[in-house]
This record gives sequence, C-alpha cells and structure tokens, in this order.
Amino acid sequence: MVYDNDDENSENEQSGGQVLDLETAVKDGILGGEVAGVICSDVTAPNLEKLDLKKMIEQLDSIEVPSVFICPISLEPMQDPVTLCTGQTYERSNILKWFSLGHFTCPTTMQELWDDSLTPNSTLHHLIQTWFFQKYLAMKKRSEDVQGRCLDLLETLKKVKGQTRVQTLKELRNIVAIHESAKKTVVDNGGVSFISSLLGPFTSHAVGSEAIAILVNLQLNSDSIANLLQPNKISLMVDVLNEGSMETKINCAKLMETLFNGSKTVPSLSLLVGVLRLVKDKRHPPGILVGLRLLKIITSQESLGKSIITIGGVPHLVEMLPHFNSECLELSLFVLGILSSIPEGALALKKCSNTIPNLVKLLMKISENCTRYALSILWEVCKLSPEEFTAIAVNAGLAAKLLLVIQSGCSPGLKQQSSELLKYCSLNCTSTIFISKCKLTSTLQ
Repeated sequence: MVYDNDDENSENEQSGGQVLDLETAVKDGILGGEVAGVICSDVTAPNLEKLDLKKMIEQLDSIEVPSVFICPISLEPMQDPVTLCTGQTYERSNILKWFSLGHFTCPTTMQELWDDSLTPNSTLHHLIQTWFFQKYLAMKKRSEDVQGRCLDLLETLKKVKGQTRVQTLKELRNIVAIHESAKKTVVDNGGVSFISSLLGPFTSHAVGSEAIAILVNLQLNSDSIANLLQPNKISLMVDVLNEGSMETKINCAKLMETLFNGSKTVPSLSLLVGVLRLVKDKRHPPGILVGLRLLKIITSQESLGKSIITIGGVPHLVEMLPHFNSECLELSLFVLGILSSIPEGALALKKCSNTIPNLVKLLMKISENCTRYALSILWEVCKLSPEEFTAIAVNAGLAAKLLLVIQSGCSPGLKQQSSELLKYCSLNCTSTIFISKCKLTSTLQ
C-alpha cells in the first residue's frame, strides 16, 4: 500500500489491486451499501466523532468483520491502522510491540524494512469507523424496535384472553429468547409480576407453557421467586411438567431449579414422577441433564429423598448409569450417594442387581468426584451384607480398581477410603479368590 503523506485528502490504499476509498468500498461490498436503512453517504464526520470506535467494536464483538479491517498480528479489528514501507497495514500498538522485540521485518512478508516510519492509514481508519458506525446504528435501531415491541406485547396481554393471549405470549417468548434487550425491558416494566400472575389453578396448559418459557429466560429476584413458589403456581408447573411437550418439560424443570435452589420445595410425588420421567428419556439428553440438576436439589431435602426411594427412583438411576455422559454421571452419583445414606435407600441399592457392577466400572473412569461418590455408595451397600457384597464386588473387579485408586494421584482421603474398603473385602473373601481377582499376586503377598 502506498500513501502520499503530503496530501492526506488524496490518500489511496491499494489492496488486491483496488483502491480502498469510500465509494469503491461500498461498490465492492466491504461496507455493504445500505445497512438497516443507514446509507454510507449519510454517515457524517460529526456523527462518527460522537461515538468511540473502541466501544463500538466491543459491543459488536460477535459480528463478522471484513478481513481488510483485521490486523494480521492480533487478528482483531484495527483502531489505529498504520502502514509500513512494504505496503502492509497493522494496528499501531501491535507493530510497535513487534519492533520492541527486536524485529526489523514486516511480520506478514518477513521482508527487511528499509524505512521504519509508520504512515497513518487515514482512509482505512475512516472505512473501519464508518463500517462499525453503520453496524452500531443498525444494532441500536433493532434494539429500540425490540424494546418497543415488548412493551406493546405486554400491554396487549393485559387486554386479551384465550387463543389471542397464547399467540401474544408465544411472540413475546420468541423475542425474549433471542434479544437481551427484550429480557431487560420485560423485567424493568413489571413483566415478571404480570406473567407470573397468569399462572394459577384455572390456567390452561397452553398459556402456562408459554408463560413458563418466558419466565425461564428472565432474571428473577427474591420477590418474584417467592411469588412463583405459591402452591397453586407450583401445582400448575407440576401438571405441565408431566403433560407438556419435551420443550415445555425442560423449561418447567429449569424454572423449578431456579425456584427450589435454596428454598423449601413442595413434597409432591407427582413432581418427582415428572422429574424421573425426564431423567429416564434417553431420546432427549438436555432433558436428562436438567432433570438430574433438579433432582439433586430435591434430594437434599430428606423427606423428598424418602419419596424418591418410595416411587422406585433408585433402580431407575442405577439402570441409567451406563447411558449417562460425564456431567450426568456426577449428578446421578451425587443423588444416589445421598439416597444411600438413608436406610431405605441403601436397601434399594442392595436389591438392584446392577448396583455393584455399574459402580465398580465407574471407579477411576470419569473424575475424582465420581470415584468418591461411587465409593461412598459401595460402602453403604457393603455394610448391609458384607459377605454377599464382597463376593459380588470382587468378581466385578472391585479389588483391582481399589488398588488403582490407592496407587493414583487421588486425594489422601480417597486413598484411605479405598484402603479400608479393600481391607474389608479381604477379610470377607477367601484369600485365593481375592488375590486372583486383584491380578497383583506378588504385590499383595
């Protein structure tokens, strides 16, 4: 790129054999001509000066930027482009840093420089500033349009009922799901309180589903949470959790996760049944994850823990272990760990034929947390029937896995727990079988 420093107004930039002035840039599509009603020729210098380029770049960090605006060193948009004698353009701070490291070459071409002067690229700087200004104005206009539409929809909701209310809620849900400004507008204008008021004993599932889908995307304060924890509202959510579409069930579980976290939940068997159905549905992994997160919160309350055991939650979780990913495994083992500390839970685990084999397979396989939870569960089952447990566990390869834990870089507490369980197994199993299953005869002897 060649520049005439004596006359900045007639400055041209060469890139790929084309002159990068404003007219050519618009014609070649770099600036895009008209963007959301903002025409390049309408962007005046006073308007550009009112907005800081750095702030515009930060607010538009998710959009795709023309490659000609990108500094080859940092791969970030340039704010103060300067050109070397080789014709290559860089962000001033980046090329100065390159020089400070002792380089006297062009980073792109690796040519030695015959002149170390940096020529301000005013044309490219103006192109960059104009392009970002266009995008910023378009974004601002979209944001204002979205906010206005949200307010209109909130006002409409106060006047309509039936299918019209459902359609209005659906449109509001779609806007809120996409635009951050829409979420803030709804919250700032009393939308959370109003939408929450739509949930009640006489609310149709269609209205309830759409209202829940909106609320799950909003920031709820303590008052909003307290309002939504009213029994009649929770009752509707439980109904929707059990009877809605998969998307609705997931939204409902997410909302209840927010509501129940740190609050006393309603001990409803219907709620637990709905959560377990989510966890058991292998076709929808997102539902499994959100279901397990909710189950973790619920299980922390002892009364509900016993209810989960009563409706058969323990064998369901045990049978699902081989199908879970690492995140779901950690959640499910946490839940089973809590349930195993309840006598009825430990007994349910003992009665499930796959408890020991499934848990042994998970030792040293996923994470230290998973290993810790699995060991705790195995201990609880072991204490119920030492001899029966030992025979099954050793045949499943427990002894060898425990030796791996002891010899690994796990925490001292986990190693101690493994050593004690290994010793317990050796005392309740014939030495020949125990040693052969360990596959480390000489070490043990």
